[in-house]
Amino acid sequence: MLMSELLHTALPGLPPPKVGKVREVYDLGDALLIVATDRISAFDVVMANGIPDKGRILSQMSAFWFDELAPVCPHHVISTDDDAVAARLESPRPELKGRATLAKKAKPLEIECVARGYIAGSLFKQYRSEGGKILGFDLPDGMVDSDRLGEPIFSPATKAKEGHDENIDFVRACDIVGRETAEKVRDWTLELYRRAAAHCAAAGIILADTKFEFGETDEGIIWIDEALTPDSSRFWDASLYSPGRSQPSYDKQFVRDYLETLDWDKRPPGPVLPPDIVAKTRAKYVEAFERITGRAF
Repeated sequence: MLMSELLHTALPGLPPPKVGKVREVYDLGDALLIVATDRISAFDVVMANGIPDKGRILSQMSAFWFDELAPVCPHHVISTDDDAVAARLESPRPELKGRATLAKKAKPLEIECVARGYIAGSLFKQYRSEGGKILGFDLPDGMVDSDRLGEPIFSPATKAKEGHDENIDFVRACDIVGRETAEKVRDWTLELYRRAAAHCAAAGIILADTKFEFGETDEGIIWIDEALTPDSSRFWDASLYSPGRSQPSYDKQFVRDYLETLDWDKRPPGPVLPPDIVAKTRAKYVEAFERITGRAF
C-alpha cells in the first residue's frame, strides 16, 4: 500500500517558506532548508494530489549526484543528514526524513543551463519549425525526434515567471549574465552532462538532456537547486531507444498521458490523479532512482 503524500509543510519557529511547484524553501538566516514535497506538476500546473515518496526520491537522487559530481564544480549542499536537519528545528519533524537539504544561500542566475545530447522536446519542435540553423547551432538536415546529436550542446533558457521558458542562444545568455559567467556555467554544464551521461549509460539508461541552476555567492558561482532528477532530466531506457518517436521516459509521462485524455483546459486548478496513474508514476521514479544510484529505495 502506498504511503500518503506530503503536499505542504509548516515548521514551527520558522517564517513561511518560499513555495515552488515542488520545493518549499525556508530561510534559516545563515543557510536555507530545502524541502522536496510530493507535489507533481504537468503543463506548468500543480495537480490536486501528489505522488507518495516523490520528494524523498528527488532529494536523495539530487544528493547522490551532487556528491558524485562534486569534482566538477562547487555546489550548495551543506548536509542532507536527517540529524543535521533536525538540529536546526525547534522540534522533531519526522515528515522531513529523507526529503530535506541544508544548503548555502546563493543568488540564482537569470538563465537555466540546459545540456542536450539528443534532440527532443522543445528543441525538436523548434528544429522542425525553423530548420537546423537555430540558437547559434547548425544542425544537420533530416534529424528525427530523439536523434542523437553529434556532440552535446549547451542550450540555455530564460526563466519564465509564467508559462514556459524560452530557449536562447549563447550570445543572449552572455547579455543576461555576462560573458565570463556564461562561459563558466556553459563549461560546467557540459562536463556535468558528460559525466552523468556516462554513469547512466553504464546502468542502461540514456540521459537525453538535463537542466542545471547556478547561483552567485561571495565565494563565487555554485551549482544549486536540484541535480539530475526525473523532474529536471529526460532519462530513457537504452533497451527501448528508437529514434523517430517520443521515447518512454522515467518521469511524469503517465501523468501527462492521462491528462491529455481529459476535458481539461490545462489551467489551474489541476485535477485529481487516479490511483493507478499515481502508482505507475511512483514506480517509474523509484526505478530511475534504483538503477541510477545502485541503491534500494
